[in-house]
Amino acid sequence: MGNIINTTEVLSAKGVELHYGATVAVRNADISLHRGEVVAITGQSGSGKSSLLYCLAGVLPVACGEVRFEGRVLGELDDEELSALRRERFGFVFQYGELLPELTVEENTALPLRLAGQRKGEALIAAGAVLSRLGLADVKQRRPSQVSGGQGQRVAVARALVHQPAVVFADEPTGSLDSANATAVLEEFLALARSQGTAVVLVTHDPEVAARADSRYRMRDGELAPCEREVS
Repeated sequence: MGNIINTTEVLSAKGVELHYGATVAVRNADISLHRGEVVAITGQSGSGKSSLLYCLAGVLPVACGEVRFEGRVLGELDDEELSALRRERFGFVFQYGELLPELTVEENTALPLRLAGQRKGEALIAAGAVLSRLGLADVKQRRPSQVSGGQGQRVAVARALVHQPAVVFADEPTGSLDSANATAVLEEFLALARSQGTAVVLVTHDPEVAARADSRYRMRDGELAPCEREVS
């Protein structure tokens, strides 16, 4: 991939399980993520990959095992600490962007900085810089309803990366786009994340998307296993 990965581990899961009632959604999962690394988790719908993603992000509490971020066990943090962690150190990209319709593109992008307490003017300057890198300078004053699907997903990427988080969690980030837009958005997303040393956990059903990651895992019936790299 041409990516130099820092040896510092930022996120790890050991023996993680998640239960929905009597159903085991994630079973004994182990995974680790280093600074600047892109890890893809693949699998069919219902295999548990999104459930694992939200365990790693501290959104869903695990039934067994532990998730650590920079040495801290997420299960030992209270709600306020977890919220601060997700707000300040994590970023999120969802399949349909989930932009706030009442805000401009620029304001949507600046939102993580504003929530972290940064002044509006400074946050908008930072947002504008990221939007320019993603080719969106011309649309920053538009509302989400006034931009294309590909542009909207770029805005979601900008919002996830503007505060230079340690980890971005991306759940099918190109799943709503056509192939041309999907390729372009993914390339820009991963290039920007790698350039600032942000690690990425990428959930996808698309093998072409997964192939752009540094490491790949596959989930099947809640069980996670590393994929071997194909030798060309």
